[in-house]
Amino acid sequence: MKVVGFFIMVAGSGWGIWWKIDAKVEKVKTETTVLREDLAEHKLHTAEKYITKEGLRETTEQIMGAIGGVKTAIDNMTLRVDRVVENQNKPQRAARSS
Repeated sequence: MKVVGFFIMVAGSGWGIWWKIDAKVEKVKTETTVLREDLAEHKLHTAEKYITKEGLRETTEQIMGAIGGVKTAIDNMTLRVDRVVENQNKPQRAARSS
């Protein structure tokens, strides 16, 4: 009877230790799941709100191209205004009568 009691005691101790370890493993699994969900939400937020270096480069090139077009248009307009002013400053020649 003492031998059976000893084996029951050993089995009970083993089961108790296993129960504690299993509880901690389940807790870690739950925390890991929560962390994965948080990471996925953060990745989604980052992808929605921030731009990649390549995207920034493309956008910058488009903006600089548009600014270059505006500069060219302004330069052409300045030349036209200069021509108009030059033509107004020239004295009118009197028409010759024959």
